[in-house]
Amino acid sequence: MMKSKRSRAATSPIEVANRKTDEEFIADYLLPDNAKESSWVTAWTHPRTGAKYTISLAQPANLKQEDLDACFDLLVETSKKDYENSAGRWHPDKKLNEMRSPELRYVLVKEEETGKLRGFTSLMPTYEEGEPVVYCYEVHLKPDLQGTGLGSLLMSFLTAVAVNLPPITKVMLTCFLSNARGLAFYRKLGFERDDISPVPRILRGKVIEPDYLIMSKRIRPDSESN
Repeated sequence: MMKSKRSRAATSPIEVANRKTDEEFIADYLLPDNAKESSWVTAWTHPRTGAKYTISLAQPANLKQEDLDACFDLLVETSKKDYENSAGRWHPDKKLNEMRSPELRYVLVKEEETGKLRGFTSLMPTYEEGEPVVYCYEVHLKPDLQGTGLGSLLMSFLTAVAVNLPPITKVMLTCFLSNARGLAFYRKLGFERDDISPVPRILRGKVIEPDYLIMSKRIRPDSESN
């Protein structure tokens, strides 16, 4: 008789976080009782038009297909050209597979009246070069929502997760160098070039310049990560 397999117990705070339900993730890292930092809200009002929006969090497995499709369409709208002009090129199937990564968390911004998706960010507590971080995979907004403070609000959620989830030390992201507006936005929020970001290299006598920048914002010193 075969013995039933038991699921392996989580062995690190990052693994514990990634196994939590969406409700637990919000309660523990975005709205904890002893929160060192929290900006989490479920409603937002456009400062110029007064239009109302809802904000929610969900893992890919809990997303409706139409929501995932809308996120992908918004990514195409805002960033496809940057991908096409990069060394890695644009591979929609590969991108969709990445967007379905089970440990991602999506924060969705929808019109309250119609339920239409107007913006989103996706994040994951993970390790980069052995260092615990919150990685921002995407942040995209419809043009009419840009420059309203909504982007900064979405990024503040990632900071809150990092602050409330030791041993995480920083928030990280990748930005195409061709995305001048994005680079300026991240720098305004305190992000800087990370040490692991690629540098120019010589290949067959030619200098190859990277077309993207890895950026990070340190949340706590390494000495406070334990």
